[in-house]
Amino acid sequence: MGSAARRPIPPGPPRGGTLGLRLALAFLGVALAAIALLAGLTAAFAAADVSHLARQQRDQLASAIAVAAGAVWDRNNTWAGADLSPVLDLAARTGTAVQIRDQDGHVVRSSGAFATADGAQSSLPVKARGKRVGTALVRSTGSGLAAADRSLQTALLRAIAGAAGLAALLALFTGLAVARRITRPVTRLIAVTRAMAAGDRTARVGEIHAAGELRELGASFDQMAGTLDRQEQIRRNLVADVAHELRTPIAILQAGHEALLDGVAEPTPAELGSLRDEVLRLARMVGDLQTLAAADAAVLNLTRTPTDLAELAATAADSLARRFEAAGITLDRELSASRVLADPHWLHQVITNLLTNALKFTPADGRVTVSTGSNGTEAVLRVTDTGAGIPADDLPRIFDRFFRGQQAAQISGSGIGLAVAAELVQAHGGRLTAASELGRGTQMTLSLPSA
Repeated sequence: MGSAARRPIPPGPPRGGTLGLRLALAFLGVALAAIALLAGLTAAFAAADVSHLARQQRDQLASAIAVAAGAVWDRNNTWAGADLSPVLDLAARTGTAVQIRDQDGHVVRSSGAFATADGAQSSLPVKARGKRVGTALVRSTGSGLAAADRSLQTALLRAIAGAAGLAALLALFTGLAVARRITRPVTRLIAVTRAMAAGDRTARVGEIHAAGELRELGASFDQMAGTLDRQEQIRRNLVADVAHELRTPIAILQAGHEALLDGVAEPTPAELGSLRDEVLRLARMVGDLQTLAAADAAVLNLTRTPTDLAELAATAADSLARRFEAAGITLDRELSASRVLADPHWLHQVITNLLTNALKFTPADGRVTVSTGSNGTEAVLRVTDTGAGIPADDLPRIFDRFFRGQQAAQISGSGIGLAVAAELVQAHGGRLTAASELGRGTQMTLSLPSA
């Protein structure tokens, strides 16, 4: 059972890989959607800001050209013969084309590229001495400020695309790492389950480094596997013990009947009585096996309620009082209230088994004492007798199934009473111990967590 070496778990088909890939793709999809949304919003707002800045610069440039044209008119006091070359040169250097018109809308001077320029156009009045003397039309030619605007937008979009690509790669690697971390314990659980299905009862998940829910799942699985392993071992032990215990009475019955059939022995009352005793022994064994099977089922299906250990001990003592009186044995009670969380039915069975066992091994005029109390964290019940005691060699084995020591050789019984009691106490989270000295009696101690 617990001491068996755990065999390595063979790797199974990579079914967890599909789950890991799906998780990684899900992470990547979410990341890409977030990156695309962020990149789109960034590009839109950045492009709007750049266009707004370029428009402001273009308007300021158009205003400067209108002021320069007004200064030219002011020097000549007329457009006739006005030298607008500096204005045209300023427009050319800034990547724009300009057209100057007089007050009536007639073209005074125009850049050579004005007719072919298809960029944004600004129209501003040309003023001199506080009055309007004409109009300046400014168009972008695709170079200068307009080119810088387009270059800036292109560079910004490239930067956003590069950042989005790097973020996508980072999201992919992160998603793969997270998915692997999540699916690794799941893959191990699958491998352990497959190993157990193949017959390896020692396969366990062990400690896994994962999220709390997965750690709890692994621990619960190991607990379930341990319970199944213990139940399987109990079943095997029971089959072996039953076969061993039934072999002797069946052999005696077979030999006795064959002797009667062959005429070797006469069907005398003594012979028939001996065969009847063996039949009764078999009947007692069957009853004991039923009790043992019920106790095994109770280990898995306890109904725990707050219970007073003293009340259960008093009830058990009352049920056995006449048997103690008939045997000439004094039954003393020293009962103090001790609350426990237990199944009253099966705990009563444990106390009854302890008292019955003390009754069997205590001679007439002896004394049996049942006492209860609490030592803080535990409720304790003790059954002390003044019987013959248990040899030191037998003491470690008295809780084994069907074990009958030297002192029990002449006393009826199957040797499962203490085994049943020990298993029920262990199922309640407690312990059952024994202390004995030959010629001075035995003390059985039951300890349970206090409620």
